[in-house]
Amino acid sequence: MSKISDNDFDENAVHGQVETSSDDVATARRTKRRPRVGLRTLKSKIHKALVIAEKPSVAKDIARVLRATRKQDEALFNDEYVITSALGHLVELPMPEEMGSQFKRWTLANLPIIPEKFQLKPNERTKDRLHSLKKWMANREIVEIINACDAGREGELIFTYIYEICKCKKPFRRLWMTSMTTEGINSAFENLRTPEIMLPLQEAARCRSEADWLVGINGTRAITVRTAARKSVASVGRVQTPTLAMVVERERSIRNFESIPYWRILGKFAVKNGEYDSVLQLDERSHDTLGGYRDRISRKEKAESILENLRQVNLGTVTEKKKRTKQSPPRLYDLTTLQREANTRFHYSAASTLKIAQALYDQHKLITYPRTDSKALPEDYAPVCERTLQAMGEEYSPFVAKITQEYGIHPSDKKIFNNAEISDHFAIIPTPQIAGKLNEEESRIYDMIVRRFIAIFFPQAEYDVTSRTTKVDGYTFTCEGKVLAEVGWLAVYDKKQEDSKQKETLPAIEDGDGDPPQAKVVSVEVCEEQTRPPAHYTEATLLSAMETAGRLVDDEDLALAMKDKGIGTPATRAQIIDNLIGTGYMERSDQRDRAILVTAKAERLIDFLNVAGIEILKNPSMTGEWEFKLREIEHGRFSRTAFMEEVTKLTKFITEKIKNFSETDAHNCQESCIYSPLDGKPLLESFRAYHTADRALTIAKVIGGKELNPEEVIELIRTGRIGPFEDFRSRAGKPFKASIVIEAGRTKLEFDGMSAEALERIRQALTESDSSQILCDCPMGCGGKVYVTDQGYLCENLQNQACTFRMSRMLLGHELTIDEFSSLIQQGKTPLIDNFISNRTGRYFSAYVSFGKEGRIEFEFPPRPVKKKVDAAVVKDEE
Repeated sequence: MSKISDNDFDENAVHGQVETSSDDVATARRTKRRPRVGLRTLKSKIHKALVIAEKPSVAKDIARVLRATRKQDEALFNDEYVITSALGHLVELPMPEEMGSQFKRWTLANLPIIPEKFQLKPNERTKDRLHSLKKWMANREIVEIINACDAGREGELIFTYIYEICKCKKPFRRLWMTSMTTEGINSAFENLRTPEIMLPLQEAARCRSEADWLVGINGTRAITVRTAARKSVASVGRVQTPTLAMVVERERSIRNFESIPYWRILGKFAVKNGEYDSVLQLDERSHDTLGGYRDRISRKEKAESILENLRQVNLGTVTEKKKRTKQSPPRLYDLTTLQREANTRFHYSAASTLKIAQALYDQHKLITYPRTDSKALPEDYAPVCERTLQAMGEEYSPFVAKITQEYGIHPSDKKIFNNAEISDHFAIIPTPQIAGKLNEEESRIYDMIVRRFIAIFFPQAEYDVTSRTTKVDGYTFTCEGKVLAEVGWLAVYDKKQEDSKQKETLPAIEDGDGDPPQAKVVSVEVCEEQTRPPAHYTEATLLSAMETAGRLVDDEDLALAMKDKGIGTPATRAQIIDNLIGTGYMERSDQRDRAILVTAKAERLIDFLNVAGIEILKNPSMTGEWEFKLREIEHGRFSRTAFMEEVTKLTKFITEKIKNFSETDAHNCQESCIYSPLDGKPLLESFRAYHTADRALTIAKVIGGKELNPEEVIELIRTGRIGPFEDFRSRAGKPFKASIVIEAGRTKLEFDGMSAEALERIRQALTESDSSQILCDCPMGCGGKVYVTDQGYLCENLQNQACTFRMSRMLLGHELTIDEFSSLIQQGKTPLIDNFISNRTGRYFSAYVSFGKEGRIEFEFPPRPVKKKVDAAVVKDEE
């Protein structure tokens, strides 16, 4: 099919070969019949329904069930259906600069940007697919559209935007699929939903998209202009910013944490059957405990005094209590729980786990829809579970046999089957599809899902727990032993009773130990320890924090709206983390723990939100309020108009706060502990700098991505120079080395004869090169290799400033070829080059290029041709 121009998205742009009468279209719009798979539902073979899935893999599954095998223009079809797909978001809201030339410059003057009506634009990367869909929708054989995008708010938005930008007027219905099995697709076709039913979800989807645009675009532009002078975009959003705030708060808690020493007293005791270790517990009313922990003694003198008393005693009296405890199987996976566990077990990022799960769903058809926030199944799903269990592979057959022969499936179990805990989708479980060949990552995730699904039908695991108390001269020591008595669901994870009979068991008390039983004091010692700061977030713990962020919200209604959702949704949390890393706010540690660390850029943003009075952007309460009202819109209890009016009001509030913020205001500055060398007075500390009252001296807090601490600022003032440091960060996030100097009352970076911008360009060029672009050893003798890059011929040691060799590819209008450069290196000069252009005269000249002293580039000119003398008589004869 030929392409359509951007302006050609109108109803009658393309016509099919066979015309359809207006009566036929009207009839199709009036009909309420639901199409049944395998049966013709339209009057004629030329009248078809166009099914639009969200992804090509889903379109293929639908086509398989509908037996649509003929192919044309990225679609599969038969006499009744044409099945095609989008590629995710084909349509998006335009950026401000695409809405008008007045928005190209980022200024406070044109904020807030609030469109009267949001326009739509094609996604440039998938424009061809949109053109294809447009042609199919306009084809006269198509009399109905079926929205088969993913079941949920975003799937509804994808179809709505496509339908709207194509200006399609044909009737449509909704195919709501929660499983990609044949049975699931058949069921969805038998229960197509009308536009009227889907309208509230569509409006909620529009509200979410437009509200995020208003707050994100206006907030990002305003804060960038005020804090970064457009050198680095300070992006904000109602989801990513509260997430970032949590990580910044954790980082500062760790940084500001002061360890406190404490002491524990450890005792080793012996009975007839062996020895056991125990820990001293102070009386809960004692003033010598630390932080309420009875085993932590706050004063060394107290610990040593107790130890001295204990060393005088040889026996202790033993009492113990035994009880049976039960442990239920973990609930079925939702996406966040799956991502969290995969990160802990295999160090997979959240985005990687989602990608793997999506492949298991789309390509292999082995699991149900993965982008879910539910851990329950529909209450009528027990028969499906039975069929699924029977389809499990041979390695799972012993566990399946236990379920079918002994335990059974109980539809009344609300921990498994509960409609009240299902929103758009249910929990992630396997499908009855037989597993084929999977790669290692897919096998791991699939095995996790299968075992969790099987384990949910097993009985609880049971432990015998023994709590033992040993009294020694009035002092109490406690310990606990734990023995797995009934393996229950742990059998699915290959746990056995023998596994627990190691460090968790205690030597049994017997008659020979006396009545009451006595234990010999083998040893007692004091152990000094330190309180520890909270751990850095990992991807797993950050996902948990995002999921439970509703606990940070005081309002009960808002917390309820965020229950089991928190910040973001299961489908977007991985992307949020990756976006924060990609925009330079966070980074992953190279250490084994793969901790999530924040950058100086992140801390500056959170600080600005605080001082500018727009803390709401980092508070999860805004997300909670939005989520609450979006759900109300979905259920028809709140209007789209009212929601957008509130968001518009919030957008104006945020931009006005940023516009009116001034670092020079007295209430935004405070005296620091650093004194000015100019007048001896304390420097004032503002959001971004330390400075004198008249700004004659200003020292930025963050320079080149490095945050200066007060000690470094004091040293800089004293000496005028500090460094070099190696922890600066370029705009691309790469480290570099430089010193900080004060010049004319301002701070700046100093390099060894090279600017930060030049160094960054060189580093970027070398990063993008590969080994095939190595030409030779560096002629400067530094031991590095010379690469050919877009920047020119560069020594690799330029990036750490251990060498100075670099040579532009363009010399006076001539591009130096690789052969010419090789000749320069090997023979000391290039062949004669004829097309150099003089900067002085603008004329062409010829020269050789050679190396002069200290490796400098020089031109060697060929000898001029000798002019022949002309006989004057000959000239005269010729005249």
